[in-house]
Amino acid sequence: MEKYVDGFMQPDLKNALHIGKMIEAELRRQERTVTWFSRQLHCDRRNVYDIFNRNSIDTGLLLRVSMILRTNFFKAISDVFDSSINVIERQY
Repeated sequence: MEKYVDGFMQPDLKNALHIGKMIEAELRRQERTVTWFSRQLHCDRRNVYDIFNRNSIDTGLLLRVSMILRTNFFKAISDVFDSSINVIERQY
């Protein structure tokens, strides 16, 4: 849903970028298990499910996840940022 502040449309970044869901989707796309992922991260499976539920994540952890899954999640964040900037710039 679009949100307006002072008459200008604001990108809905919370719903556009749910990093935990992106990580989970990539893990599933690679047909990897939560057990495999937890071993790679050196953590308990419950922590992996916690990551899947996070809307935001520490950059150090995101770097580890990106390296393990060989997926640049930082680029995905950057792409959402670029799209949001384009929405804002079109209004001016």
